[in-house]
Amino acid sequence: MNPYALLLAAILSELVGTIALKLSDGFSKPLPSLAVVVGYGLAFYLLSLTLEELPVGPVYATWAALGIVGVTAVGVVAFGERLDGAAIVGLAFILAGVYCLNVVSDMSVH
Repeated sequence: MNPYALLLAAILSELVGTIALKLSDGFSKPLPSLAVVVGYGLAFYLLSLTLEELPVGPVYATWAALGIVGVTAVGVVAFGERLDGAAIVGLAFILAGVYCLNVVSDMSVH
């Protein structure tokens, strides 16, 4: 399977796990708590498959960064969280760093 499709699926699974973590209310709600375990378990499994073909540095950076940006976006849209200027700049730096690591650097597979 395409390692980039696996990476995308790992990122989406991690988003599900993190959103469920918010909804689990300290693991007091069974269904969201189960979704945390399944989401993170699937995310790590898919990430391990991705790492069979792609280098660990760029893969992990991409997974973590897009997870941060995705969860932040969900927080804004679904939970009414607000971003200030510093948060937006920080998110831009995260994305810029991943871009540099994956596109500009020789570390990644081009």
